[in-house]
Amino acid sequence: MAEEHQTPEIPCLIDRYFTRWYKADVKGRPCEDHCILQHSNRICVITLAKSHPLLQKGRTIKSVNYQISANCSRLQNKVSGKSKRGAQFLTELAPLCRISCSDGEEYTIYSCIRGRLLEVNENILHNPVLLQEKPSTEGYIAVLLPKFEESKSITQGLMSHTEYEEILQNRCNTPSDTS
Repeated sequence: MAEEHQTPEIPCLIDRYFTRWYKADVKGRPCEDHCILQHSNRICVITLAKSHPLLQKGRTIKSVNYQISANCSRLQNKVSGKSKRGAQFLTELAPLCRISCSDGEEYTIYSCIRGRLLEVNENILHNPVLLQEKPSTEGYIAVLLPKFEESKSITQGLMSHTEYEEILQNRCNTPSDTS
């Protein structure tokens, strides 16, 4: 009788309004997976996938740096107007930021899609723990807007949530090569 009155589980905000797309082993680096949350209005939010080494237990993030090179800082991105004038245009392999860990490891986060950089998350500069505690919400990396004509085709090189779960399952079942 109690089973009749159970309410269906309500999906979280991310699952309700965004489609999750994944890019596994970005630039050939094992397990360095990125997640792209695509809203119905074309806006894409770049986040870390749950299997990324930065999100594994025991890792402590020391710093986040949006300074890509001597002449290029993602923090200098100034966007204005309806057509988002002034936004930096990024390709699939454009670096967004570099994240340093206390163990000396450094990870570069890439855009994974082509589009205009609308904003970077400055909150993670002062509070890098957000990347680990809330990677899909407050710990996002950046927000991009693909070109209108490319908004459907940007997902061609990406994996759906189901395909990504299969990749993760295969990683768990594959014995690691220790030789």
